[in-house]
Amino acid sequence: MRRTRLTHGDEPPTEMSLDDAAEELASTLGVDKAEVKEDLEKLVSYSVPMDEAKQSLRRKYGDSGGGGGGGGEPPATDLVDIEPDMGNVSVTARVLTVGKRSIRYQGDDQVIFEGELADETGKISYTAWTDFSLSPGDTITAGNAGVREWEGEPELNLGESTTVTLEEESLDVPYEVGGERDLIDLRPGDRGRTVEVKVLEVEEKTIDGRDGETDILSGVVGDETARLPFTDWDPHADIAEGASVRIEDAYIREFRGVPSVNVTEFSTVEPTADVDVSDSATEMGVREAVEAGGVFDVALVGNVIEVRDGSGLIQRCPECGRVVQNGQCRSHGEVEAEDDMRVKAILDDGTDTVTVVLGRELTEEVYGGTLEEALDHARDAMDREVVAEEIAAGVVGREYRVRGALSVDEYGANLDATEFEESSDDPAARAEAMLAEVSR
Repeated sequence: MRRTRLTHGDEPPTEMSLDDAAEELASTLGVDKAEVKEDLEKLVSYSVPMDEAKQSLRRKYGDSGGGGGGGGEPPATDLVDIEPDMGNVSVTARVLTVGKRSIRYQGDDQVIFEGELADETGKISYTAWTDFSLSPGDTITAGNAGVREWEGEPELNLGESTTVTLEEESLDVPYEVGGERDLIDLRPGDRGRTVEVKVLEVEEKTIDGRDGETDILSGVVGDETARLPFTDWDPHADIAEGASVRIEDAYIREFRGVPSVNVTEFSTVEPTADVDVSDSATEMGVREAVEAGGVFDVALVGNVIEVRDGSGLIQRCPECGRVVQNGQCRSHGEVEAEDDMRVKAILDDGTDTVTVVLGRELTEEVYGGTLEEALDHARDAMDREVVAEEIAAGVVGREYRVRGALSVDEYGANLDATEFEESSDDPAARAEAMLAEVSR
């Protein structure tokens, strides 16, 4: 089984840095050092950067010195006006979603609550480090809520210094309350999501987790709108191939450029009525798919304009599966490399290009022979490149319909193909659609 090393955040500040900062603040503000240090440790334990934590304590105690709370609560702020550098704010908002999960910080497990808040002006993500008994639909006023930057956007931190009041009058907001979503509507960073899906593929794995070897489940789920990968970090018995399940309190992370459904010990998994799953992939133009940032199951149509280097016969590391050159793996050094086949083809539909990667099975179909036959061909010709050349001669200039998982990163757009076949589309109709796409 594949093993993966999990990492959990940056190293916390040293004891000396906390002590020095506490002494500096106590001296400047004229307050007790032990009290300041305790507050500082709490903020840092909530992943608040040191400079921001010091700034927050200056506001709390007041730059002019004196006892605790000299600065009072910050003024009320509309969500649309919140910026990452604002320090602390007070907001009145509707709770849209609530998710619960466990993280590890400084060696201890910490249960946190996450989701989204909204008011009439906008919405914002939050993390609550204390259980405020929040429920979707609640209207609350959160006083002295911290603000931090998370993935380029402001996020509210609700901690021990935050006051949360449940308001009697419900706030009307232009957003959906609750976490129920179709798969196609999920986005990385979503928390507290509820989905009804069919388990299409599932595999048991053992990974190197934070508590040593950990058993997990991973695979693919689907509904009428899409298919997505999933990971169950606390294997639930109801997650089995072919089963239809309702998953409550899942969070969404990015996996190879696409949303991935994550199930935890706090998620609820129950059987549900049979969920229909579409057999067809999402049909998109290349540019549309690339601009989406990644699509797990997409179908593209275009012409193969080139077969790239690294196609045909290749060799892989038996430990990690990476392609090796001259028997050398970047991770494991000199290895007894294993023969394999692949194709890296450039697909162009007139709007953009994407690199389509065919694994061994599809490559054998395109080549018209098995790996063993390809090796015999190369030995007879005394040149391993003849296999790639023959593949290129058969596919370049032809139109193909390709299905698979598209990921987009700093290296470009790549599609790991599950289907690769010559197109039977009407060229005139597709040209008209392409012109419409380009002119948008």
